[in-house]
Amino acid sequence: MRMWIQLFQLIPFNPCLLMAIEPVDLTGGKSVYCFNEAQLKHAFDLYGSQDETGEQIRVEVERIETALTRNQRASLAFVLIDHLNKTSELD
Repeated sequence: MRMWIQLFQLIPFNPCLLMAIEPVDLTGGKSVYCFNEAQLKHAFDLYGSQDETGEQIRVEVERIETALTRNQRASLAFVLIDHLNKTSELD
């Protein structure tokens, strides 16, 4: 008991350590990729926005979905995500 008290005095309290984190199933297929839900929501907000940005995104999505197969679209999505992970907005 004394050791536990000493341990808790050394480690600052973090309430996140007490919460159970349940995974969110975003798979929908055989491939699995981890998505940040806030980023995913922001992406759909941009896609659905009624401005020039939203229109550009919708036009490109429709063009890509018409021109490419499902596997080609999946490949493109992963390549784009990889490129985004390796670059910053300043590049």
